Amino acid sequence: MSSVSSLSSAEIARRQADAIRFLAVDAILKAGEGHQGVPLGMAEIATALFTRHLKFNPNDPLWPDRDRFVVSNGHGSMLLYALLHLTGYEKISLSQVMSFRELGSHCAGHPEYDPAAGIETTTGPLGQGIANALGMAIAEAQLRARFGSEIVDHMTYAFVGDGCLQEGVGQEVISLAGHLRLGHLVFVWDDNRITDDGATSLSISEDVAERFRVAGWHVAEVDGHDIEAVSDALAKARKDDRPSLIACRTTIAKGVRRLEGQRGGHSGKLFDTDRQEMSDRLGWPATRFTVPNEVAAAWRDAGTRSRDEYDSWRRRVATLDDATRTLFGRTVEGRLPEGWRDVTSTYRAQAIARKKPAYSIETSGEVASALYDLMPDIMTCCADLEAPTNHKRQLEAFSAANPRGRYVHCGVREHAMGSLANGMAAHGGVIPLAVTYFAFADYERPAMRMAALMGLPVKFIFSHDSIGIGKNGPTHQPVEILASLRAMPNMLVLRPADAAEMAECWEIMLDHTTGPVSLVCARQQLDQLRSDTSTDNQSRRGAYVLAEADGERRVTLLATGSEVALAKEARALLQARGVPTAVVSMPCWELFEAQDKGYRSSVLGAGTVRVGVEAAMKFGWERWLGHDGAFVGMPGFGASGPADALYRHFNITTEAIVAAALASL
Repeated sequence: MSSVSSLSSAEIARRQADAIRFLAVDAILKAGEGHQGVPLGMAEIATALFTRHLKFNPNDPLWPDRDRFVVSNGHGSMLLYALLHLTGYEKISLSQVMSFRELGSHCAGHPEYDPAAGIETTTGPLGQGIANALGMAIAEAQLRARFGSEIVDHMTYAFVGDGCLQEGVGQEVISLAGHLRLGHLVFVWDDNRITDDGATSLSISEDVAERFRVAGWHVAEVDGHDIEAVSDALAKARKDDRPSLIACRTTIAKGVRRLEGQRGGHSGKLFDTDRQEMSDRLGWPATRFTVPNEVAAAWRDAGTRSRDEYDSWRRRVATLDDATRTLFGRTVEGRLPEGWRDVTSTYRAQAIARKKPAYSIETSGEVASALYDLMPDIMTCCADLEAPTNHKRQLEAFSAANPRGRYVHCGVREHAMGSLANGMAAHGGVIPLAVTYFAFADYERPAMRMAALMGLPVKFIFSHDSIGIGKNGPTHQPVEILASLRAMPNMLVLRPADAAEMAECWEIMLDHTTGPVSLVCARQQLDQLRSDTSTDNQSRRGAYVLAEADGERRVTLLATGSEVALAKEARALLQARGVPTAVVSMPCWELFEAQDKGYRSSVLGAGTVRVGVEAAMKFGWERWLGHDGAFVGMPGFGASGPADALYRHFNITTEAIVAAALASL
């Protein structure tokens, strides 16, 4: 092979792109499957970005001021793995690339969240990646406004396929990013005009680039196989104060002649003969997983090109005053400030002392408001429901004119809101809240699932959790959603019964950093049930005995949220009948399930009759009630009417609870 000195810079760049192609093809052939369309078609684009523009340091993958890079078209994962390996990320070694799609490999079928490996977010469900990128850009802009551009000043780049832009969440992202004028956000579109079914003309006819222009984006349209043209477009995008789309006209599966420009180019099976033909035509070694020395050296140089910027940044951080440097370190590391528990414990004590009914969602807003000044990391996103969800209070709106704002008006865009909250969490430096009605959790569900999959500490806060919302009717009465969220792995579901439990649930929510939390609040007023003065967080164990039986317990009433008050009333009636009855509040099933068997048995009451009470579907309650337990709840969807009338209509009453208990004795 020729030495580096014998090749022009243009030839080196071309061969760097080919290194991506051959690593991808070799890995896919070894795995026996994969998606070659993206790494083959976007090789020149990736070469331009990584060798000339991206700010990164493979030796410190978690550098807070690195540029963020998202492969939203995640099926093209081998593009990312090839780039990370070639530029020197330790976790993406050649052996890892060779184990592509094998169990335990860092090179999974789709990118799986691992920032230490250079993988900024999990992608695969199309549209989620670009929405994550939007959240990353919001977090960057807010942190830059807080700490100054000498400390925070980086770009967010996302590689985007047709699927990302056809999914509905894509249009929400385009619209909101343009409105917020996020100049540090760049989408690079692989405009190959092919989807899995065939030509994009089968399903789309509009001018996609024009959608971005109308939304206020800077748009450039270039030949995606011309490294110089792509590089020039990237340079101009960095200088524009609007978000940018670079529409790159490409040929899918470029390099494999049999599949170039064809629907099979997406993920059609590759054969040894395809690789041999590529090798002969492009002058590449026949030995698999081999990169010529001069090309490998050029890629290693690309991995060190940001070293001066990195060292300069570290010096600037070192010269910050002690207070600012400490605050910045705490912020980017995700550590909470000292004294924050005093806020939640004080609120709990005050709520118990007041002994007054309170609207559940308002109590959540009050706890948040009490924390906002102490925790400037919190950013609240809300889907056009500022007044009924009550979580803005003293926060200023985040906007193009005020990037220091901490309240993101997401508009009626719940799909994007959930996903951008994930991006904010993945970026780091902010604690994202995503607030909306519980019925719209299904709009956020893809994002919630991805947060759970990645272990991102996003706080999903919901109001209007049951038939207690009244006359809005069954479309807004999410009777089945509690069960579905409880079925989601790695999701904590919290449903507090009063203001004291709300404070405790907020404490749990902020402590929980290994996954998302769903805090589910009622619309209606809830009585203050707790009267104890204990400083222990009773909710932390998931369930606890709120009121023990007078006498040897015969009945255990298990309830959550707004229905705990009904259970307490039923207990009084049962005790009056001579039936010793305990009430158990169960704000979090997942935490209760994690307790030891002895504690669970003491709470549930071994050998007692158990009755579950929840204005939702029974699904899942069997694990706590056993085969003989009774359930008082919803038989199906709700109806339109006043809350009290609906509870009577669906027989979720103290009388029904008493009858169920007596019938089971």
